[in-house]
Amino acid sequence: MAVKGAGGTSGGLTHFFLGLVMSLSGAYLITNNVKVSSSYLAMRYNLFGSTSVSAFGVTLIPLTIGIFYLFFNGDSKIGWLLTVGSIIAIFVGIVANLQIYFATTSLYIFGMMLTLLFGGLGLVARSLKSFD
Repeated sequence: MAVKGAGGTSGGLTHFFLGLVMSLSGAYLITNNVKVSSSYLAMRYNLFGSTSVSAFGVTLIPLTIGIFYLFFNGDSKIGWLLTVGSIIAIFVGIVANLQIYFATTSLYIFGMMLTLLFGGLGLVARSLKSFD
């Protein structure tokens, strides 16, 4: 029985694992240089005219009502709807207000990150190709 390479092809396990290590290293270095911050709690909008209300606080109102209904009756469909809907709204609000920045780095280092990531992906793809 002949030993097969990565993905059952004759492409080679060495290329696969070298490419995997390279692409994971490149992906780590790129994501390590990305800075994520959120201003969700500082987001404000006007409700009923000139009153300034935090959007986070408004989403807590149906959440607390839903939790009340669930503690009163665990089978309450309106309780589940309010609770799950509020949790989804809070999560979407946080993700929608994320600010993503790439940290300052030299062009050389950024080039190395891209070479590791895409060179590694190329080696993984090459290892899955059959050379018969």
